[in-house]
Amino acid sequence: MAFAGCRGCQQVTGATVRVGVSSVGDNSGKPAAAVSVRMEYDAVGGHTPERIETAPRRAAVLAPVVHREGVPHVLFTRRAEDLGEHPGQMSFPGGGVEPDDDDLTATALREADEEIGLRPPEVTVVGRLDDIETVSEYAVSPFVGWVPDRPYTPADGDGEVAEIAVLPVPALTDPDNYESERRHHPTHGGIRLHFFHVDGYTVWGATGRMLVQLLELATDWCVPAEVDRVVDADADLPI
Repeated sequence: MAFAGCRGCQQVTGATVRVGVSSVGDNSGKPAAAVSVRMEYDAVGGHTPERIETAPRRAAVLAPVVHREGVPHVLFTRRAEDLGEHPGQMSFPGGGVEPDDDDLTATALREADEEIGLRPPEVTVVGRLDDIETVSEYAVSPFVGWVPDRPYTPADGDGEVAEIAVLPVPALTDPDNYESERRHHPTHGGIRLHFFHVDGYTVWGATGRMLVQLLELATDWCVPAEVDRVVDADADLPI
């Protein structure tokens, strides 16, 4: 089911739009084609996020948007393989709330600084997405921000971040790079999982859910109405 803010299902007028063009191909070997992507940041800023107040733990993440040669990209981190929670998964910079954080925005900015060396003054926060609850019982608040186009490297001393990937939005919204499935969750029942396959990376899980809402708010892309398959709870993941 699409989020209410999906621009591909609604007409949006009177807003500031950035346009990027990129060459995007699929896995068939066909030549890449130029694709125009419209990023609607006013829709992100105007979104009223749904908030979760009952989770036992709070966290915040930053979804950084980089404009590289006129093309919008989204920055992700890949978690180290030896972590106890979500090893090897793609994620946004972020983490748990600490006592000295003024608010959830401060949490997201502090974590981005600690993980990838992105200094808070470099970030222009443009909006907030819906809170989501993770399988690790965190309520995660995602913030969206413009960040500079510069090299980024893992900065955390504990090795939590293994790699940084900056993926083009035209590829993330390419239908050939997306699939979804429905499977049973022991707590939430039937859930839909989203998978974005770009440049050898797969964005899925909680980060995939956040990315779906960001793309539906900020571009003309909408999540397909139907899943690609329905699978058992213990079926292999397409990652």
